[in-house]
Amino acid sequence: MQSTKPYLIRALHEWCADQGFTPYLTVAVDATTRVPREFVKDGQIVLNIGLEATHQLLMGNEEITFQARFGGRSFPVVVPIERVAAIYARENGEGMAFEVTERNVVDATPNERNEGASQQEDVPAALSPVAGLPSGSDTPLAPTSDRPSGRPFLTRVK
Repeated sequence: MQSTKPYLIRALHEWCADQGFTPYLTVAVDATTRVPREFVKDGQIVLNIGLEATHQLLMGNEEITFQARFGGRSFPVVVPIERVAAIYARENGEGMAFEVTERNVVDATPNERNEGASQQEDVPAALSPVAGLPSGSDTPLAPTSDRPSGRPFLTRVK
């Protein structure tokens, strides 16, 4: 049985576009993820996957691919679905966080990665709104001293 994770990611991306919001993707970076490494912080990268920020965006069941500009240079991005930690709207933080599956795949091709994938269903860690926002709220919480202001904040709920 296929995971629901890619379908939920596509649905939230479409919802963001319909609402005029900017969809952001939080990705846990590993050897199977192709992103500019200079923008990775603490093993994660946050990507703007809005239609204006991406070129040739393809959101498949196995991976998300697109071209984007980083520091003025075009870069091909490849994100395996299992490495997506969250998708949310930048403007209000609403979205969904996911459990990231860890694999010991370093030099595998995309086909080899997918063949070794477990059949375990990806379970959303939190539903809309993303944990950290009060229920029914349309605005993010005020920044606290333990997190930087002006950046979206996600909390995983298990």
